Amino acid sequence: MDDEVEIFPVTALDLRFEPAPWGFALERCAEIDAHFRKAQAEKPELWNGKILLLRHWRLDGTTLRGTYMAVDFASMLAWRDFGFPDRATFNCFGMAALRGADDGYILGEMASTTANAGRIYFPAGTPDTEDVAGGRVDLAGNVMRELVEETGLTASDVEVAPTWICVRVGQRMAMMREMRARESAAALRTRILAHLPNDPHQELSDIHIVRGPDDVDADRMPPWITAYFRHLWSRA
Repeated sequence: MDDEVEIFPVTALDLRFEPAPWGFALERCAEIDAHFRKAQAEKPELWNGKILLLRHWRLDGTTLRGTYMAVDFASMLAWRDFGFPDRATFNCFGMAALRGADDGYILGEMASTTANAGRIYFPAGTPDTEDVAGGRVDLAGNVMRELVEETGLTASDVEVAPTWICVRVGQRMAMMREMRARESAAALRTRILAHLPNDPHQELSDIHIVRGPDDVDADRMPPWITAYFRHLWSRA
């Protein structure tokens, strides 16, 4: 089921890249093209670039092993919107669980030009071919790049946790990596809001602070975000 939730710790990643054809994209190419033309007519900023989706993953102790393939964004978007018909494929992406020095978490609201307009996320992005080096997928590098691009923060502004928490919801696998900043959540929000107008590919329209359950917007936060917060607060 799409709403099945699984949460587990990950201490190491062994993620490889192997080019392979995607049966879903080949078999339903006409539907995919029509779907993307409609989506692009509504949001011309959508770009049909190459991204990576995960196949053949397994958890070996606390090491996540798996193989990524490259697909075009249009195929991924159709796969998502058609209800994930290929159950052997997963969208496994990293998220920077950005936390202020005062324990407030920082999330961004997606801009109206994006495919997920209005949704509230941690800084994140589906890995792409830029994240491939030597036949391996650098998810840690992807997360840091997304943090820099979306917020203007850099590695010197945060202390990065050595491990991950994976929140799997159906075909989505959100790899949460906590990044604790040296500034308060309010100071971070002010700083990031000042950065947004200077971002040539601005993906965010606002910044939200979450300090407890009352700050969770279940209507606009995806289930892997709300499940992550429940997991954190249940441990506390």
